[in-house]
Amino acid sequence: MEKNFFIKTFGCQMNEYDSNRISDLIKKAGYKKTNNLENTNCYILNTCHIREKATEKVYHDIGRLKKKYKNKKKPIVLVTGCVAQAENDEMLKREKYIDAVIGPQSYQNIPKILLDINNKKTVLNFTDFDVIEKFDKLNTLENSNSKTSSFITIQEGCDKFCNFCVVPYTRGSEYSRSLEEIINEAKALILNGAKEIVLLGQNVNAYNYKTKNKNFRLSHLIRELDKIKDLKRIRYTTSHPNDMTEDLINCYKDVKKLMPFLHLPAQSGSNAILKKMNRKYTREKYLSIIKKMREIMPIMEFSSDFIVGYPGETEKDFEDTLDLISKVNFVNSYSFIYNKRPGTPASNLESVDQKLQKKRLIILQSLLEKIQRKKNNKNISRSKKVLVENIMKNENKFFGRTFELTPVVFDAKKEDIGKIIDVEITGCNQNSLFGFKKDLKKEVAA
Repeated sequence: MEKNFFIKTFGCQMNEYDSNRISDLIKKAGYKKTNNLENTNCYILNTCHIREKATEKVYHDIGRLKKKYKNKKKPIVLVTGCVAQAENDEMLKREKYIDAVIGPQSYQNIPKILLDINNKKTVLNFTDFDVIEKFDKLNTLENSNSKTSSFITIQEGCDKFCNFCVVPYTRGSEYSRSLEEIINEAKALILNGAKEIVLLGQNVNAYNYKTKNKNFRLSHLIRELDKIKDLKRIRYTTSHPNDMTEDLINCYKDVKKLMPFLHLPAQSGSNAILKKMNRKYTREKYLSIIKKMREIMPIMEFSSDFIVGYPGETEKDFEDTLDLISKVNFVNSYSFIYNKRPGTPASNLESVDQKLQKKRLIILQSLLEKIQRKKNNKNISRSKKVLVENIMKNENKFFGRTFELTPVVFDAKKEDIGKIIDVEITGCNQNSLFGFKKDLKKEVAA
C-alpha cells in the first residue's frame, strides 16, 4: 500500500530548497507527496531558527496535529532543519510525539530513518555535521523542481560569527559545492523548465570551491551559468558585504543574464552597533560598495535586512540607520526587532526597552515603505520586462517579477509562461505592480 508524506516549510529560501530535496529523497523511499494533512503517513516540519519563537511554532504545529489524529493512527513525525539542530535532545524530551529530529546536514539519512521507524527501531537524534555526505547523496538524485524560477544551494554554513546569529551553530562552517555539481543541477532544472536560477547560501558570495589548480569563486560560477543557452536570468542570495569582491562586482559589467539587483544585508547604519554585532565592516564600506556597483550598473537596485533595537542602540545609532536607508533608497527590505537567540554572544547583553524597540521599528518601516511606494509609483504608465512564472490560483491573472524582484500581477496568455515579456504597468500597491502584457489586445484581436 502506497504511503504519503506532508511537508511544511518555515523560513528562508534555503529551507524551500531543502524541502524540495527532502521530498526527492522520500519519493525514492516509496512515499508520495500530499497536501492533505488529514490523511498522511509522515508529517515533516522543516524548521528555521532565525526568528523569535521558532521553537514554540513547532510545538504548536505538533499540538494541532495531535488533535487531528487523536482517534486515528499517528503519522511518523520528523522535525528537520535548524530548530532540530539547535534543540535536538530538548525537543525529544519535551514532545514524545516526535519520532526523530534531523539536522540540515543529515537529510541524506531520511529514507533509512523512515525504514527504521517503520521497523519499530528507536531512531531519534540525527544532527551530525556531515555536509559532504549530504551533497554526495543528493547529487545522485535528480532535482525534480519544475518551477520557472528555481533554487540551487551552492554553499552552506557561515564563518562570520555575527554576535546575534545562530547560523554558525545550526548550519556549521562554510562549505562550497563543486562547480561541476552545480552546473549539472542547473542544466537538469533548465530541462525541467527553469528559466531563472537563484543561487543560495547562508553566505552565498563566500562561495569558494578549491581544486589543485584553481579556486572557483561565485564570479566563476556566474560566468559558467551565463553560457547555458536556455537560461534567461541569474540571481544569488544572501550576500555578506565583506565578500563583495571586485571580480564579483565586475560581473555586472558584462554578464547580461545576471540581474542588476542585490540583497545586501546591512543590519544597521551605525558603526558602533555594527561593531557590537561583529559585522566586520563600517557604514562607509557598505555605502562604498553601493556606489561602486551603481557606477558599473546605473540601474542597480538593492534590498536589505535591518535589526532594530539591538542591545546598546542609542537614538543616534538609530538615526544613522535611517540615514543609511535614505542614502541607498532600497527597493525592498526586511526589518525586525532584535530578539535573543539562545547560545549567541548577544543573548547575554541587556535589551533595549520593548516599547522603544517597537516605536523605532514603526518609524523605520514607515521610511522603507515610503521609498518602496515611491519607486512603485514611478513605474505606472511604464513598460517593465517581466519573467512570467505562473498563472495565479483562482484568478485569470499571471504572476512574474521584474529584474529588481518586484512582484507583478498582469494579464497575459498561457504560452507566455517561461518568457520575458513587456508588461504595461497600470497600478501598484506597496509590494506589487499590476498591468497587462504589451500589445495583448492586438494579439487577442488577431
